[in-house]
Amino acid sequence: MKLGFSTPAGPGESRKPLSSPLPQMATAQLAAQYSAARVGGDFYDFLQVGGSKLLFIFMDIAGRQESALAVAASAQETFRERGKALFVDPNVEDGDAITHLILEINRQIIAAAEGVRSSPAILGCFDESINTLSYINAGHTPALLHDAQGTLALEANGLPLGLFTHATHDSQFCAIEDGAALVMVSRGVIEVKAGGQEFGIERVKEIVSNGTFDTAEQLCQTVLETAEQYRRKPSHFGPYLTIPGFAAAEAGNDMTVVALLRRPALFEPKAKAS
Repeated sequence: MKLGFSTPAGPGESRKPLSSPLPQMATAQLAAQYSAARVGGDFYDFLQVGGSKLLFIFMDIAGRQESALAVAASAQETFRERGKALFVDPNVEDGDAITHLILEINRQIIAAAEGVRSSPAILGCFDESINTLSYINAGHTPALLHDAQGTLALEANGLPLGLFTHATHDSQFCAIEDGAALVMVSRGVIEVKAGGQEFGIERVKEIVSNGTFDTAEQLCQTVLETAEQYRRKPSHFGPYLTIPGFAAAEAGNDMTVVALLRRPALFEPKAKAS
């Protein structure tokens, strides 16, 4: 599912988000890669607010892709319109702002779905002027934050969106140090199976913890490629086989990875040779 602002649908079409470029940041790199089985509702979007802040959302909307698109479009409109409005005040507390924002997004999802639609989500605000992250994990797969101290799982601290109109979520806070990497993966990555065993969040953690990555794009690509290689591992019944007509079942759910890599040195001008 692409990111960007939604547009009205034409005859016989459902509303859907449109693509938009990844924001450019002074001290960090962003990347997002998507391997689609065309069966799920992975969705992500970014918004630069308040001069030095990056607002982001990463969701996994339940249901087939066609029905999830319209829900994503509505959620995105609220994310962008209300996100901008809430961060107009330069003195706004990031944690307070995203707490209000996620409540509004939650209600919009329920309205757009005309009922319950489980939508695990991570909503966050990274302020690169002070290198802090305020975030809410509403029933989503844990995000992983890797820095010199180790790898921290940003676990869910609330219910998925789209279930209860008055559900509330408390924001969490952490630092994003020089060299830190923040990685978010969809449920489709975690649930990739080989020989009946899931790929799991621990394998993603190993990639993030043990790898040396020059770019956020490289990090996303490594996670997706490793998950795909795992899916194709030989089982007790022999090697992985591709059976025509069963592509969706073979591919499983959509797989999406979003990464933020804080590598200030990468963006400093190189000294000219004397």
